[in-house]
Amino acid sequence: MTAVTLLDLASVFVFALTGALTASRAQLDIVGFIFIASLTAVGGGTLRDLLLGRVPVFWMAQPQLILLAALAAVIVFFTAHLIESRYKAILWLDACALAVAVPAGVAVAIGLDQHPVIIVLMGVTTGCFGGLMRDVVCNEVPLVLKQGELYVTAAFAGATAAVAARYWALDLPIALMICAGVTWGLRAGSMAFGWRLPVYKSRPPRV
Repeated sequence: MTAVTLLDLASVFVFALTGALTASRAQLDIVGFIFIASLTAVGGGTLRDLLLGRVPVFWMAQPQLILLAALAAVIVFFTAHLIESRYKAILWLDACALAVAVPAGVAVAIGLDQHPVIIVLMGVTTGCFGGLMRDVVCNEVPLVLKQGELYVTAAFAGATAAVAARYWALDLPIALMICAGVTWGLRAGSMAFGWRLPVYKSRPPRV
C-alpha cells in the first residue's frame, strides 16, 4: 500500500466523521448522514483529480473509500448523541483531516511532476474543498471562511513547507510529514490559542 493510498484512507475516514457530525447537527436521516459524509470525504480529492486530469478519480479507482465513508456515517448516526459538544468535535476532527488531506494532495501532484505552484494549490484544494462543500450544503458558516482563522492559511503553509523540503532534496515521506506537522500546528494553534490573521475593517467615508 502506497503512502498516497494511506493518506487517502485516513483523510476519507476522518473527513467523513466530520460530515456525519455536521449531519447530526442538521438532524438528517441516515441517508443524509451517508451523503454528507461521502461528500465531505471525497469532495476535495475529486476536485483535485479533475483539475489534474487524473482519471479515474481516486474513489472510483478505489470504491472501498466510499464504503469507508458510509461506515463512518453509520457509526456517527448511532453514537453522536454521546458526544457532549459535537461542534467542538467537528473542529478538532476537521483539523486532523486537514493535516492528512493536504499531504495527500501534495503527494499526488508531486507524483504527476507538477510545477511547485500547482503542488501547493492541489494541497490546499484537497484539504479545504470537502469541508467547504459540507458546510455549504448543511447551511453552516464554512470553517474556511471564519474571520481570521488559520484554515486555508494552514493548508497553504503546510503545502509550501512540503515544496520547500523537496527543493532541499528531502525524501518524499519526510516532506509529507513536515507538511502534516505545519498544517496541524497552525490549525490547532488557531483553535487552542486564538492565532488569527488580521481582518479587513471598513472605515467611514471621508466627508
